Amino acid sequence: MAGVTFDGVTKTYPDGTTAVNSMDLVIDDGEFMVLVGPSGCGKTTALRMVAGLEDISRGRLLIGERVVNHVPSRDRDIAMVFQSYALYPHLSVYENIAFGLKIKKVPKDEIERRVNDAARILGLESFLKRKPRALSGGQRQRVAMGRAIVRNPQAFLMDEPLSNLDAKLRVQMRAEIAGIQHQLGVTTIYVTHDQIEAMTMGDRVAVMRKGELQQVAEPQTLYDRPVNLFVGGFIGSPAMNLVEATLERQNGGLAAKVGSQTIGLGAETLDARPALGEYAGRMVVLGIRPEDIEDIALASDTPADRRLKGKVDLTEALGSEIMVHFSIEATPATTEEMRELAKDVGDERAMQELDTGGSAADGTAGLVGRFGARSRVRVGEPLEVAVDARALHFFDPETGLGIYDGTSTKGAP
Repeated sequence: MAGVTFDGVTKTYPDGTTAVNSMDLVIDDGEFMVLVGPSGCGKTTALRMVAGLEDISRGRLLIGERVVNHVPSRDRDIAMVFQSYALYPHLSVYENIAFGLKIKKVPKDEIERRVNDAARILGLESFLKRKPRALSGGQRQRVAMGRAIVRNPQAFLMDEPLSNLDAKLRVQMRAEIAGIQHQLGVTTIYVTHDQIEAMTMGDRVAVMRKGELQQVAEPQTLYDRPVNLFVGGFIGSPAMNLVEATLERQNGGLAAKVGSQTIGLGAETLDARPALGEYAGRMVVLGIRPEDIEDIALASDTPADRRLKGKVDLTEALGSEIMVHFSIEATPATTEEMRELAKDVGDERAMQELDTGGSAADGTAGLVGRFGARSRVRVGEPLEVAVDARALHFFDPETGLGIYDGTSTKGAP
């Protein structure tokens, strides 16, 4: 096993398009690193450069201590798992898993030992004689993983391996893949567009945008302290609510004025983000995660200055919780990051609103709250919500950077 190091790695195509720009990232030996970001952000290109499937324009790529820029793919001692399984339909499960070892002329008894070990780890022991057509999608993906495991590589490379599975199976398989990786301790680079996969699987997560790393950190750090608007808006499901707010001095502290309403910021908020004091009297982008908003009927002890009033537009009952879409008097954030995020998820309504002023034209902004299942809010009715001011996020509207302690929070590659 070995770590993987990107040292100023750049990929520029002949037409001048730069897919990955000066990427610096150190992936430790045995680490599960997830590359995540919107379509076209460069994450798959980065993975393909590790695999030797894309040439490197500038910089160095190391596997262990060896620079592999010009080392053929077959000699890099890596194993790749694709989203398309890429199984041989005429071969049995055993033969598919063993195929690469036979090509390398590994002794027959060693092949049998490795295949049986992989089958045991993956729960495929009873399927070894079957052909791929007799397997479910999840079983086929396990076979593809088995083919990688038996090679005992220095690193696993996984390119959206769960994208062809249904939602329920994806949840099951992501837990299995993470468990197998930790059991084997093999360095793994996992590419996904799904930020839930990234957050639940990775030891660390690298968020990419337009070919550049935005932040590299443990999942909880990305969630709690996003380095900028893009990371804040990308990480989290449903996405963070982002509106314009003005910071004002109030009772010796600060408050965020949102439209005609005000949210008081307690000492704990200012202690966690001392740089907020520099923004008094200025406009900021305020981020509120849906899970930090609750129906006031379920949080009646919330102080008056930690509440917002609005009107219910839509409810989605999910059994254990209710997603409530509501409007408040406010101006939605209309930054370039917001446009890019809306485009990535195909939210045409949000894109149109951002381009035309949309809901801002009538002085309202749409928010989403994750309410408890006992909430009884109704569409079309007014509502009041409790806001957890300790969990609010603040961003500079010009730079897009998170406002914390005056220093960059960018995760060190």
